[in-house]
Amino acid sequence: MAGEEHGVRTQNLILEDRKRLSVSGVEEVAGFDDTFVRARTVLGDLLVRGEGLHVETLSVDDGELVITGTISDLEYEEKTVRGGRLSRLFG
Repeated sequence: MAGEEHGVRTQNLILEDRKRLSVSGVEEVAGFDDTFVRARTVLGDLLVRGEGLHVETLSVDDGELVITGTISDLEYEEKTVRGGRLSRLFG
């Protein structure tokens, strides 16, 4: 599959003139409206902010997402590893 190196999924972001964002490595879109899109990716949650945002293309099977609109901000929230019951008691 494109975007894989030695079995590990990779991610690419292509931003064209702040009007079109192509993202690979997308696992799902967790929420969106015309000012934000939250996509779960192989590198953590990606928050895209802007105006007039539209999810133009989403293919979870291929891990591809295309967002159009006026894009003003891209931000990652790191994936967190949650432990078991003992780690919550002593962590």
